[in-house]
Amino acid sequence: MFSLSSSNLRFNGIKQRNKDLMMNNLPRHLSARESLNKAGNVISQLTLKLASPISSRLSPILVSSLQLSLMLTLLLMTLPSFAEQSYSIGQSASASNKLSAEQLMQAIKHRVILGDSDQTQNKALARTRDEVIKQKKQQAHKHISARLFKKIADNPKVDNTSRSFSDGNFVIYEGYAQLIADHDLDGYYQTFSVTFDADLITYNPYDVAVVYAELYLSENGGPWQHYYTTDSFVIQGESSEDAFEVYSTLSQGFNPNHYDVLIDLYEVGYTNIIASYSSDDSNSLYALPLESSDYDIEYVEYYQETHIHGGSASLSGLMILMMILAMRQLYPQRKCCRYGLIRRLMN
Repeated sequence: MFSLSSSNLRFNGIKQRNKDLMMNNLPRHLSARESLNKAGNVISQLTLKLASPISSRLSPILVSSLQLSLMLTLLLMTLPSFAEQSYSIGQSASASNKLSAEQLMQAIKHRVILGDSDQTQNKALARTRDEVIKQKKQQAHKHISARLFKKIADNPKVDNTSRSFSDGNFVIYEGYAQLIADHDLDGYYQTFSVTFDADLITYNPYDVAVVYAELYLSENGGPWQHYYTTDSFVIQGESSEDAFEVYSTLSQGFNPNHYDVLIDLYEVGYTNIIASYSSDDSNSLYALPLESSDYDIEYVEYYQETHIHGGSASLSGLMILMMILAMRQLYPQRKCCRYGLIRRLMN
């Protein structure tokens, strides 16, 4: 008998309904090191087999070529992606040029083609939440960002004399996630969205503030890893029309696993967290089954009619050629005798 810490697997409280799901899927999530070790063991065993007395009669060049091809094939099959890469687009529900979900997906696909990732745009930081908070505190003495004044100038609803509300008058009223794209239908999604509604609690319902959010993912209860910084946006009082949504496609570096979501809200120009919302507040942000697209290979089933064509037999021809080369190495004397008999019959 053994016990599992609830702080590690987080099976307490509202998380109980996902306990069986996580335990059933633990065996399929091998780490990168385990995958590489297995690949190395397989390659070593097959190399020993190639060094058997039969294969020792083959040409050294042929044996080396077979070993190299085998190693490359196994490594390509088992080597995971290490560098995290993602593509995200965020927008406010109150934006005048708001895009539909389909348009957002098309925009993400276009960015994937261009290789314009969140990491390239410095929207995804390779840092934990603690590291991000520490960095912001180090910048606490800097001047208020010019983006605040630009936002105020662009939005007539914002009063130029508006003060900072970083005194605890902010709250994230609601947050939820949606699972969108799972190409191989294994239950793990490469594309998902997070939507949250931030409110400003004051006596004046028309008070506004300019804010932005830092979004984090936690793999199976691990540390919070930053995955996206939103653009700044305006919230007004307790209006539900200023919700913000972020669509994300995980491209590489995310193992098939369950991920929690955390949202930290900041007022532009200030370094203190003014509101947070996470999987502790909503089941919708807990244990999302996610994986990057390098694990989510789309399965396409197709049928092909058989035709006699020279080009379609290239693979078979290559295999036959290698077998002939192996036979020539294994049975050189029989081959010579056969050819000598043919010459005598011809004479």
